[in-house]
Amino acid sequence: MSMQSSNPNAHGKSGQPGTEQEWSTGFCDCCSDVPNCCLTCWCPCITFGRIAEIVDRGSTSCGTTGALYIIIGVLTGCACLYSCCYRTKLREQYKIKGNDCQDCLAHFFCELCALTQQYRELQNRGYNMSIGWNANVEQQSRGVAMTRPPVVEGGMTK
Repeated sequence: MSMQSSNPNAHGKSGQPGTEQEWSTGFCDCCSDVPNCCLTCWCPCITFGRIAEIVDRGSTSCGTTGALYIIIGVLTGCACLYSCCYRTKLREQYKIKGNDCQDCLAHFFCELCALTQQYRELQNRGYNMSIGWNANVEQQSRGVAMTRPPVVEGGMTK
């Protein structure tokens, strides 16, 4: 059973009707989130799967879309053709400036930068990317704040 929100802007910022927003981070800001940058460098299928699950609002799973990304990449060498479609979906959902041609070029020429930017965009809109759509919806419905736990300093030492 897929728990889907009826509000397309359920998390994060929502723009004024008819206005387009800028991306929340720059295209080449990959290293601003080092863990995401490393994950995307070594396993772009995981980053893509997480993005796709959130963008599709749980109708597809991270594992399924990640596996399709790998298969398309192995068979055609152009997994970017699949992933650029999700950039377009994300832009349309959140009314972010751009067009289909720019989406395609971004993924064709720098797939990793495009994926990390989309990942950061969803994080900045309040999604916990590592838990998937259903857990994000559940947290929202319980009113759990979408923040990271505090960093705990080292314990007592002798």
